[in-house]
Amino acid sequence: MKNNDKVGLILFTDRIEKFVPPRKGKSHVLRIIRDVLSFEPRGNQTDIRGALEYFHHTIKKKSIAFLISDFVDRGYDRILNIVGKKHDLVGIALHDPREKELPKSGLIKFRDAETGKIRFVDTSSKAVQEKFYSTIAYHDSFRKELFTKSGLDSININIGESYVKPLVNFFKAREKRF
Repeated sequence: MKNNDKVGLILFTDRIEKFVPPRKGKSHVLRIIRDVLSFEPRGNQTDIRGALEYFHHTIKKKSIAFLISDFVDRGYDRILNIVGKKHDLVGIALHDPREKELPKSGLIKFRDAETGKIRFVDTSSKAVQEKFYSTIAYHDSFRKELFTKSGLDSININIGESYVKPLVNFFKAREKRF
């Protein structure tokens, strides 16, 4: 608001849930905050590629865009690169520490939040533990490598911790670079 910049919003799941075109002004920013806080998704899956394609085709003027996600998705690498060449795209990777641990508790019933599929998993199994941790490591390294190769900035934020320090550190480092 201080810079009188236009601000817009795209909320997405496996579809575009809400689009608020970029505009200036305090009331517009307050509308966006209200929309984010009251957002109830209809979809339950993730389509980063679809969201980036929508952004690419909808926003023609060079913009600064923040893509906030856990980035646990596939097939968005090409469009991320394309959007990153046209716009100043910054990825904000959200990490939930509870999703990075698998307690050795024996047979547990899991429901996939995106598909609704239910499975029983033996969390005490060494093979299950190894697969779990290697999958997490793969997604993290894929995202980091993709943003690095594309020349894009990214910020890591842990859910349950303050987001202020990572954002302030990011903007200070970015200010020094430019």
